[in-house]
Amino acid sequence: MYLVAHNLVKLVGHQLSSQNVGDGSFQFIKYEKNGSIGVITLNREKALNALCDGLMKEVAMALDDLERDSAIGAIILTGSGKAFAAGADIKEMQNQEFSNVFGGNFLNHWTRISDCKKPVIAAVNGYALGGGCEMAMMCDIIYAGEKAKFGQPEIAIGTIPGAGGSQRLTRVAGKSKAMEMVLTGEMISAHEAEKMGIVSKVFPTEELLPAALKLAEKIASHSKIVTQMCKEAVNAAYETTLREGLHIERRLFHATFATRDRKEGMSAFIEKRSPKFTDS
Repeated sequence: MYLVAHNLVKLVGHQLSSQNVGDGSFQFIKYEKNGSIGVITLNREKALNALCDGLMKEVAMALDDLERDSAIGAIILTGSGKAFAAGADIKEMQNQEFSNVFGGNFLNHWTRISDCKKPVIAAVNGYALGGGCEMAMMCDIIYAGEKAKFGQPEIAIGTIPGAGGSQRLTRVAGKSKAMEMVLTGEMISAHEAEKMGIVSKVFPTEELLPAALKLAEKIASHSKIVTQMCKEAVNAAYETTLREGLHIERRLFHATFATRDRKEGMSAFIEKRSPKFTDS
């Protein structure tokens, strides 16, 4: 299994690097395309991929391009080195004043990940702390390496989560676990995060990226327009009441009957063949 995963990583790495997007114009991320998959890698390895404002703006730029690209069906967000992202850049925040952060709606643009219309998979390969944990939770699915660590340690530096940590964590893990993590600042393991529902699956470190790519390829093989509807329906369950969510789901289900892909999918099933989706 190790050799298979190792060889796949080498192959995928070659494919991605050969189709690098941006021609080196990005300073804080690596941004690549591989067929129907987009991969964004946080690339401040010496700073444990701390989330400075420039990095977040580059992530937003990459997501903008991936959303415009009709060939892209799924996106992977990962980190380089020992961390996914060890938190927001404290040096950048240290001398900020209340009037600046409140008046400027500081961190508002970080929601770009959760606003992405295409499925985003977080491949967490190390520390995901503070803003890094919040960034992972903004994604639609989280896969983690077995050595990954999650936490909201903001209380230890005299502040609180500011990019959704107290809200998303509570919705996923419940009040008691969220309170424990936010009030102590202690980290949890990948396996603990899986038990709490934060993480979908845990893999040996060397198998994480191949597993995320396999998942992304599976998602991208389906109708992109129906995939977008599925994502909207699940987010409705996450963000609205049951009654509202059921109404949204039913209307989105009805909407699939206006697509060619719904007709093709059902016809292929009846005819016992693979569907040929046209994303229309």
